[in-house]
Amino acid sequence: MSELMEQDKDVNLLMDVKVQLTVRLGSCRMAMRDVMELVPGSVIQLNQEAKDPVGLYINDKLIAYGEVVVVEDNFGIKITEMSGN
Repeated sequence: MSELMEQDKDVNLLMDVKVQLTVRLGSCRMAMRDVMELVPGSVIQLNQEAKDPVGLYINDKLIAYGEVVVVEDNFGIKITEMSGN
């Protein structure tokens, strides 16, 4: 069997492995006392502007950037750039 066929076989073994995809909209730092005061209706300002791309992570590793979109009644992400990491 050729080396290329072996590599294809090895990659095919991974295709059904489940991974965790996460979209990170932004973050911030808060004192614990402020966190304890959060109630429904509280607004937390993130360190990211609305026009900035969001990060797409697989198992906590950044793989791409994108824009938040609405698909029917759900949020989605439109990939705009693959990460160079």
